[in-house]
Amino acid sequence: MRFVRFLLVVLLLCLCAPVFAQGGAFVVQPEWTRSFPPFHIAGNLYYVGSEDLAAFLLVTPQGDILINSNLTSSPEQIRHSVEALGFHFGDIKILLISHAHSDHAGGSAEILRKTHAKYFAMDADVRSVESGGRTDFRFGGDKSMWFPPAHVDRVLHDVDTISLGGTTLVAHLTAGHTPGTVTYTFDEVEAGKTLHVVIIGSPSVLESYKLVGNPTYPHIADDFRYQFAVLKSLPCDIFLGAHSGYFDLTEKYARLQKGDKNAFVDPAGYASFVVEKEHDFETNLQRQSAAQIHP
Repeated sequence: MRFVRFLLVVLLLCLCAPVFAQGGAFVVQPEWTRSFPPFHIAGNLYYVGSEDLAAFLLVTPQGDILINSNLTSSPEQIRHSVEALGFHFGDIKILLISHAHSDHAGGSAEILRKTHAKYFAMDADVRSVESGGRTDFRFGGDKSMWFPPAHVDRVLHDVDTISLGGTTLVAHLTAGHTPGTVTYTFDEVEAGKTLHVVIIGSPSVLESYKLVGNPTYPHIADDFRYQFAVLKSLPCDIFLGAHSGYFDLTEKYARLQKGDKNAFVDPAGYASFVVEKEHDFETNLQRQSAAQIHP
């Protein structure tokens, strides 16, 4: 059973982390660009992402909020999903991202050009967003990870609120994957019940991340620890994230299509995911710390 759980964790990490071909070039995975049916999740919240790169639309009377722009090739897919739901792409007034990597922020410049939305990003990721990934602590020197730079209109700080048309989100700094990774929380009312929504930015430790003695991100381990403390403190009913593999999109969508209106209500899945990712972090940290002591 432990071996099976280990294999599942490894598979999840593979699905939810950038892939590099021999020589270090960034490779786009097929499920990142494969289309997925847009659908209603709860209240004014909709899914408009691909099969694995998640994007979410919050619809309000004063305009809409889009979370994640995904790849440079993603804006047209997102636009098509928004319009297939009966909404107008040009009604997007605020663009948010989970973190400043090319698979979540690559399409921002194009979406901003087409919608004239305002771009909000967490303070520690602003420099990377505005440099198009060229100042990223790990991938700044890797041209395959660069993306079109975009101007940030509002700099977010930990637990800042974002409000539009009666909808309010809280932006929680959950750094580690990048110094400005964000987890968004807000409430949705469905069938008269208030549901707590959590959209996790990313708790993943990439294989190439140096957690001990990192000169470009000295406090990375402390940031990961703080992230897990925050994630464990958040009340969660609807569990979502920057990659659909985090929250089992395809399986839950299939249940939704069969009439399970609570398919995305998964507090146990959220808690289990956070524990798994914290364990992965601690395992990596212990391994790297031991290597420092016994090189």
